[in-house]
Amino acid sequence: MPLRAARTDELTALQDIERAAGICFRDVGMAEIADDEPLTLGELGRYQRAGLAWVAVDAPGPGPGAGPGDPVAYLIADRVDGNLHVEQVSVRPDRARRGIGRSLLEHLAGLAAHEGVPALTLTTFTEVPWNAPYYARCGFRLLDDGGLTPGLRAIRARESEHGLDRWPRACMRRDL
Repeated sequence: MPLRAARTDELTALQDIERAAGICFRDVGMAEIADDEPLTLGELGRYQRAGLAWVAVDAPGPGPGAGPGDPVAYLIADRVDGNLHVEQVSVRPDRARRGIGRSLLEHLAGLAAHEGVPALTLTTFTEVPWNAPYYARCGFRLLDDGGLTPGLRAIRARESEHGLDRWPRACMRRDL
């Protein structure tokens, strides 16, 4: 599946992908997460303008005038303490379990390695199958408190203020 930088005119589609992907949290007793609104267009635009937003797209249709494909998944990242931090990776549920999320993570890892960035980091729910266990299969390892950088501590504090600590959460790191 083709991956490319997200375009400004696709930011609403990223919100739609996030809403659809969030519904799965209802099935594991996390209705508040399922109902949480995605980032605003302004917030998503900040990632897109910084060159830190990518999409996986359906292959364009054949023939003249075929478009660039519609986003079915996306990843946004931040620069945190010298690493690239995966802020969000979401895949439309009807496209899940096809390696699309992993492809986006590998794309980010390749870009990071090319830039000489030492690691990818993220925060995640530890007991949700498509969160920490999935990221562990993608090469991430759980960090204990001693492994948290100041930036990761600040992210966790914001998440706690947002109420995400109602469920077990952790930071993870993938060395490159």
